[in-house]
Order: sequence, then structure tokens, then C-alpha cells
Amino acid sequence: MKEYRTIHEVSGPLMVVEQVEGVTYDELAEIQLNDGTVRRCKVLEVNGDRAVVQLFDSSAGINLRDSKIRFLGHPLQMGVSGDMLGRVFNGMGQPIDGGPELLAEKYMDINGLPMNPAARDYPNEFIQTGVSTIDGLNTLVRGQKLPIFSGSGLPHANLAAQIARQARVLDDTSNFAVVFAAIGITFEESEFFVREFKRTGAIDRTVLFTNLANDPAVERIATPRMALTAAEYLAFEKEMQVLVIMTDITNYAEALREVSAAKKEVPGRRGYPGYLYTDLASLYERAGRRLGCKGSITMIPILTMPEDDKTHPIPDLTGYITEGQIILSRDLYRKNIQPPVDVLPSLSRLKDKGVGEGKTREDHAPTMNQLFAAYASGKEAKELMTILGEAALSPIDLIYAKFADEFEKRYVNQGFEENRSIQQTLDLGWELLSMIPRSELKRIKPEMLDKYLPKKG
Repeated sequence: MKEYRTIHEVSGPLMVVEQVEGVTYDELAEIQLNDGTVRRCKVLEVNGDRAVVQLFDSSAGINLRDSKIRFLGHPLQMGVSGDMLGRVFNGMGQPIDGGPELLAEKYMDINGLPMNPAARDYPNEFIQTGVSTIDGLNTLVRGQKLPIFSGSGLPHANLAAQIARQARVLDDTSNFAVVFAAIGITFEESEFFVREFKRTGAIDRTVLFTNLANDPAVERIATPRMALTAAEYLAFEKEMQVLVIMTDITNYAEALREVSAAKKEVPGRRGYPGYLYTDLASLYERAGRRLGCKGSITMIPILTMPEDDKTHPIPDLTGYITEGQIILSRDLYRKNIQPPVDVLPSLSRLKDKGVGEGKTREDHAPTMNQLFAAYASGKEAKELMTILGEAALSPIDLIYAKFADEFEKRYVNQGFEENRSIQQTLDLGWELLSMIPRSELKRIKPEMLDKYLPKKG
């Protein structure tokens, strides 16, 4: 393997190497310093016999004259094996839990390949997260991409850990695994996730990747790809049902912006690179189901919206690529409602495909619609009450306002420890609907009302 001593320039994490031959974009390289230490980097740009590489470590202490670089002829790869489950890795796929090195069954390119649309199978099987606002109203379906839009300071980390602990598919024959990628988080958050998974035993079916805020930006860009490579191996070679949770996509996009600025690229909206949409799609589109394959990848990316702005480029572009969104509300958080899921603007575009007889229960779709309608009427009544006073409301408006309060207090506010089965969620929905006169329940067939509506004693 040819070594070069032609490092011409170092600028922050970037280095320029001259007189190179046969070097390709995204190729992995190793720099050997004078004292024998080796630092890894990858090729960001090739122009003739000149290559720009970016270090995964700091460039401190590099002497251009004494350092040599060799190009490895392949992009960044990850060693995968069934033994990944129960392990904690850093953003570059190296174990950091004190356990032994992983004996790789094979090495896979972390960039993967987006699934061919013709080879995709349609998502249509229910995944139970144990969270009523998701299972009952914004149902997650196997093979779906359903992001959580949060704000800074909201408890999305707790919700992510809760879903990772509780999620399961209802047919017990399926192997279920969680791949959790924590991107650009603090040490405290990293410890929180590891401790949570160990405390509840969920670690045994989880592969955890943690990239800390003080790690290099280029590692942050590799972390979600490492996680998705592990997920693809478990789903399509080990035939497991894999749920990938990634937090926080905003940190990932910031790292992309940092690298783009270092390469002196022309910035797009808010300084993010113009290819942010394509780059996010190259992650999200790795989720799904393949025809003829038992395994699947379901994805929940979590992102914090800067200034709670849904029109910010990151949530905006994510909304185009994914199938819906779960939105966390600062108002509900202030009322101490946990998890503070804002039901009305949240949406799962595939929910109708994963509910009904044989999947959840025959009454799921009509009760979902009726709960949405009743909660919307209740919120409207409460706004009127704020403006006009309680005396201006009709008796039915007062009932709806009371329903909205109870709905938030009992249905939405379940805490981060309670794991509700879909049956419990549906039964609770019926219990709340019994507060409303039967004549108002127009979205549910009379025979279903006779069967499920609790009788008032």
C-alpha cells in the first residue's frame, strides 16, 4: 500500500495531500505521525492529484514534514455480528463498555444503499410503543419513519428511552431489537441512556451508539450511518424487527454545516449546505421492509426544533421525507403533562394501515377519530371560555371542555414509566368517551357503541 509524504497543508480538521494516485471520494486513510501514533481520516474531495482529507481526531501535534499518509482503498466500514446486541459503542463503532472487541462476521460499508423502491414492501403491521398518544392516535407501523419534533429543554430523551424500553411487535414469534444512536449529546445524557437500558434489562436487545458533543464533527456524521449499518445487518441478514431511534438529528445537521463551511461550500438556507435534503434522505430512506424478507427497519428520528420553529430547515425537510411527525408541546410540559405530546398537530400518515381487526382491535379507527374530534371541540370550547367566560358556553361546550381536561390528565399524561398495552389504551379511550352524550358520538357505528361504550350505572 503506497505511502505519501506529500501533506501540503493543515487547516483545522482538514488536510491537503498532493501528488496522489487512484484516490477516490469518501475513501478511508491513516496518517502516521513521527512518534508512531496513527490517526484516521477520510477523503472529502479529490481534484486531479490533490486530495482534501478530514481527520476523525484533532490535528494537534501533526508535523507535515515527518508525517506520512496511506489510503486504504475502501470507505469507512463497520464490523458486524449478532454479538452486537447488549453492547455500547462510540460513534465510530468501537466498543466502550469495557467488554471484549467484537469478532466481526463481516465488514459492511457504513454508507449502505437506499432501498430500491420496487423492492420495498408496504408498511402495514402495528408496533406497540406502550405510549397511548402514539399507539392510540398516531400509530407506528413496522417499516415506517416517524420523527419526534421536540424543543430544547423538553423531555424527548425520556420519551426516546421509554419507547426503546417498551416497544415490541405483538406476534411473539418475531425477534425484536432496538438500535439506539445518540448523536452529539452530553456525557450526562449518554450515562442516562446507558443506565436506563441496564436498569430495565432492555440493554440485552439493544445496540447503543453514543457520540459525545466534544467528539469531532466528522464522527458525528458517521454515527447514524454506523447505527443504520448495524440495523440493516440485524434486519436483513438476521431477520429481526429492528427499531432505530436517533437523537438528535439537529446535532447531526449542525456537524454537516460545520464540515461544509470547512470545505468552503456555498451555503444554503440558514447556512446549512444545499444538499441537506439529499443527505437526510440518504439516512431516512434506509428504513423500510423488503419484499421476501422477514426483517424490517422502523425509524424514529428525534430532532429539537431551534426556537420551536417548525419551518426551520431541519424539521421542514424531515417532514417531507418521513411519514408524519409526533410533536412535543411546551404548553403541556408547563402543565406538567408527561410525555407532553401535542395530539392535534401530530400525525402518522400510515396509521390506518396498522390498525383494525387482526392488528389491534376492530374499534381502533373509529375511536381514534372520535377522540381527535372531541379533543379538538374541547380545546375550542376552552379558548371560547378564556375570551367570553364560562357563562357564554352551552351545556355541550362545557362537557367538551371538561373532556379536554380529563383527556390531557389521563390519556396524554401517563408518565415515563407506565407501559400501556393497546387494549388498555383503547379501553381508556372508551372510558373518556363515556363522558360525552351518546348522541354526539357520530363517528362510531351504533353496534360498536353498544359493544364497547361503558354503561353508566
